[in-house]
Amino acid sequence: MESESEPYVRLASLRQLHQVMADMNTARSLADTLQTVADGAVNALGYEMACVNLVRPDGDLVVAAFSGNPAAEALITGRAGSRASWDRRLNMGEAWGDLRFIPHTEGWVLDDDDVPQWYTDGPAPRFEDEWHPSDRLFAPMYTPGVQGSGSGELLGVISVDRPRNGRHPGAWGREALQMYAFQAAIAISNARLRSNMQRALVRLEREQQALRASEESFRQAFEYAPSGMAIAEMGGDQHGRILRTNDALCRLLGRPASAMRRYSFSDLVHPEDIGTLLRTSAEGGRAELRLGRRDGSYVWVSLRNSVVADAADGPRFLLTHVEDIEERKRRELQLAHRASHDSLTGLPNSAELRSRLSARLCHRPAHADEMESLDAAYGHPAFDLNGHGFDFASGPEAFDAYDHHVHTIAPEGERDDGTKGLAVLFCDLDGFKSINDRFGHNAGDAVLIEVARRLTRGVRDGDTVARLGGDEFVILADGLGKADAQDLAVRLRNEIIQPIRAEGRAVRVGASFGIGWAHCGMTADEVLKSADERMYVEKRSRPKQHRRAG
Repeated sequence: MESESEPYVRLASLRQLHQVMADMNTARSLADTLQTVADGAVNALGYEMACVNLVRPDGDLVVAAFSGNPAAEALITGRAGSRASWDRRLNMGEAWGDLRFIPHTEGWVLDDDDVPQWYTDGPAPRFEDEWHPSDRLFAPMYTPGVQGSGSGELLGVISVDRPRNGRHPGAWGREALQMYAFQAAIAISNARLRSNMQRALVRLEREQQALRASEESFRQAFEYAPSGMAIAEMGGDQHGRILRTNDALCRLLGRPASAMRRYSFSDLVHPEDIGTLLRTSAEGGRAELRLGRRDGSYVWVSLRNSVVADAADGPRFLLTHVEDIEERKRRELQLAHRASHDSLTGLPNSAELRSRLSARLCHRPAHADEMESLDAAYGHPAFDLNGHGFDFASGPEAFDAYDHHVHTIAPEGERDDGTKGLAVLFCDLDGFKSINDRFGHNAGDAVLIEVARRLTRGVRDGDTVARLGGDEFVILADGLGKADAQDLAVRLRNEIIQPIRAEGRAVRVGASFGIGWAHCGMTADEVLKSADERMYVEKRSRPKQHRRAG
């Protein structure tokens, strides 16, 4: 039984569902697999009738398997409905996760479309969640790897009718049907692959000379591994302990099933993701986190939990589905890196530089009269006792934003007074344009790449070297005094002016540095503008012949 607040299900039903999933993946043909899918929805999920509608090559959906009612099976098996009619059904009604439920109050508009359907008699509902004879519930199946994305290739649709308990399925029932459709899609895809492979092997048998090589080629091309599944204990001292795993999960983590039973998911999860795991375990649902492999590496997975319980004793188990998303995460990290880094040199770009600089600066007013005006406007001091400013535009929570802010200050005066601050070195290359003009852009790119390498090599690990664009670079170096910053600029200039090999020839560029200082109350653009202006002052102060390169 299911309650409205907790997804309870008898353990026997869970075992039966696992058996059906195993049968789906061991069926010997596509037809056997489709019939097993239909039978499983009736025998394991508790519906009186189920139908598997399979997408044909022309896009329409054909009734490929039916279970639960011999008369209805004879009536509609083999009949097809147009893709347009099916798309209409899957875009209307109520969305239960990936499922689509069309209540009897809306389903009348579908009575005249060309989708094969059966009609059942029965009394009208007596209470709110009682199943109506004209209610419709559909579980779309997508090609493996894109289930639930809403943008993958539709493989087919499982239609179910008349739950045996006479009620609309609750949270666990919906999740079970959705997960069942996902596993059914895997089984059907595998059956198709096996069928295609068998036909290919028949053809290959006629070509004895290429048999062995072709067998391996097709094995690698068509091999498919189902997603990982696990059952873990819930509650008590053994919460999260893994009780059972399938082969796919063992392969994914490189651990034998006997070893997996010694762990809980909290033992395998990356330390930074433990909070995400605990929230998912406690509430059920989905999460993306990293699990540890036997070799010490970590793999990104999508983890989905369903709470499974004995009706008498309460929640006891977590049914966990684990899907490998390492490739997607890798692409996401690559895209994020490309968005924040220069494509030529690999250095942080202008946007990333401003972000890092802004993160160090609070919005403290620059002058005392501004502080007094804010005091009067807000009825309290605009600064805390340490002189830290607050961003009033961010709302009341902003008053806590700088409780632990380390105030950024800058050395003052012409002499080095021992103050350490955040130095901003603006670097512009001298003579770079002549290299582009004389030797081409490939040579110019080689120079920029080498200059980026030398600048990175010449700063400390915690410093930032960024490329603004063209031949302009910026270095953020914290904890420097005035003399330290000047020494750093000299060292970097001496590195840059050394000959650079580009397009088979040695070329030289010079470098002009402007040193600015960041302090709270300034914006990132103001800091960069200050350093830029000082760089131009420095450039104009040097003799032209000292700025020529080539």
